[in-house]
Amino acid sequence: MESYQLRIIIADDHPLVVEGLKMRIACTQLELVGVARNSTELVGLLEQHPCDVLVTDYSMPGGEFGDGLAMLGLIRRRYSQTHILVMTMLENPGVLQAIGRLGVSCIISKSDDLSYLVPAIHVAGTGGTYHSPTIRRLTGSGLCDCATERRPRLSTREAEVVRLYASGMGVNEIASQLRRCKQTISSQKCSAMRKIGVIRDSDLIKYAMSVGLISPPG
Repeated sequence: MESYQLRIIIADDHPLVVEGLKMRIACTQLELVGVARNSTELVGLLEQHPCDVLVTDYSMPGGEFGDGLAMLGLIRRRYSQTHILVMTMLENPGVLQAIGRLGVSCIISKSDDLSYLVPAIHVAGTGGTYHSPTIRRLTGSGLCDCATERRPRLSTREAEVVRLYASGMGVNEIASQLRRCKQTISSQKCSAMRKIGVIRDSDLIKYAMSVGLISPPG
């Protein structure tokens, strides 16, 4: 009997990550139909090459359609037949849960072994739910991690503002992308800094790196 071959698109702005994913997929019956580095390239690919499963990073700055929740929401609305698997370094439970509320039920952590990738793709292709061990722990379905529990709990919106700010966007740019007024963005940034206990933007960026909201440079 002929097996059903899933068509895959990879979206990630880190070339080494992409190469690792391509090597893993090459050893399977999965069909890789394209690779995108940002949301502009991703939407272009989806227009030209419909796929069964999109394997995408959460944070991919620089694209015309934004990234994070805004990008995932657009894909869910515009390409509803495409299942989404998010690969991320995120460690904020609120943001991870917000991804789930968008209808994205397959999430794996980049800190987990790459062996979780192919099973997650197959589950995503059936419309099922798959969380790698780190994601299960962070969202409360695994064992408690005391270090995580001690971290300040930012709201989903605060975490998204911190992520975008730490990635290099200004308050006005964030307000435009998230469709909120700049006063709201400034307020959410200040609220996040109070919760974290920092007063300098450089420390806010260090925090964003430490919890996986953005990747360290290099």
